[in-house]
Amino acid sequence: MKLKHLRIAKFGPVREADMTFGDLTVLVGPQATGKSIVLELVKLLVDAGPVAREMRRFNIDWRKNMGSFLDQYFGEGMSELLSKKTRITADNHRIEFSALLRGKKMVNELFFIPAQRVLSLRDGLTRPFTDYRAGDPFVVREFSQILHDLVQTEFNRTPELFPKRNRLTKNFRDLIDRDIFRGFGLKTSADIQKRIVLSSPSSKSELPFLVWSAGQREFVPLLLGLYWLMPPGKVARRSKLKWVVIEELEMGLHPNAISVAILLVLELMQRGYRVCLSTHSPHVLDVVWALQVMKENRGEVQDVLDLFSLPSNNPTKRLAERVLRKDLRVYYFQRSGQVLEISPLDPGADAEEESGWGGLSEFSGRVGDIVSQVMSRVGRGAAK
Repeated sequence: MKLKHLRIAKFGPVREADMTFGDLTVLVGPQATGKSIVLELVKLLVDAGPVAREMRRFNIDWRKNMGSFLDQYFGEGMSELLSKKTRITADNHRIEFSALLRGKKMVNELFFIPAQRVLSLRDGLTRPFTDYRAGDPFVVREFSQILHDLVQTEFNRTPELFPKRNRLTKNFRDLIDRDIFRGFGLKTSADIQKRIVLSSPSSKSELPFLVWSAGQREFVPLLLGLYWLMPPGKVARRSKLKWVVIEELEMGLHPNAISVAILLVLELMQRGYRVCLSTHSPHVLDVVWALQVMKENRGEVQDVLDLFSLPSNNPTKRLAERVLRKDLRVYYFQRSGQVLEISPLDPGADAEEESGWGGLSEFSGRVGDIVSQVMSRVGRGAAK
């Protein structure tokens, strides 16, 4: 399924949504408004056959009971997502879950990096699918299994995981080193089951998982997933994969590190992936807004490089040039269940949902207003 257009009515907390996906689609809004549920739905629509096959491979039997399937796929307690009033339409085709799960396509086209990705590492050890409870969301278990296979097999030829010359360009490696690892390396231990550790540049000591910073613990599973999506050599992307979903890429990261993570997202787009993000970070939308302004006002390659403080060389200029041609979409999930498109991110828009960027810049604006009030009173008092 290409899935360019999705309409949803009365699906869990989502009362109404009408979404057209861009090269980058960003979902914003308060907690528990349905962002994760919609992204997991996108995964199911694109990869229903592989999802059903993987669940059967691990002996998950929903016995043709849709409530049981919803609990097993979306997570325990989600059996009531569907109701008689639910309507889901993808590219003008009405979706019936029972028919969807009988699909014959067996190749994954969407790679999902969940918000709970830190769970994929327990004390630095990767966790297989079967290490989770039956009611844990499918996307968490699948991501964890993929990382487990990568670390224990594909990445075990050499212990070094970062920096690796054949993974990511030097521009990205330098930024990740500067803003996330701070000179430390990342490698697997010599144990039979590979444990991921940080290595000190000045000694032979290894730092176990529990002494890493929160940002490092959150970023490492994301980095390994990106390694998988960006194969070494001249191949731009995994040939069968077309979509990447990343939930809350900003978790645990300093704003400078968030910029690095966003750059890696732009690299995914350059390689031909369609990317969906969910975020609670105004920093992410600051970048999207800046790119939208550049697109609409003949922004130049150097503007993109300046935005990220990137050096000007062939790889960075190619990235910037392609990003300026991409279609960027933003959707705001309201507490009411209504989903609104706010893609222009116009600070002067009449609708508060757009001018406040889905609430992410709203508080900063209020802080500025309050500070202005206080300083105005101080000025009046001094004048008296």
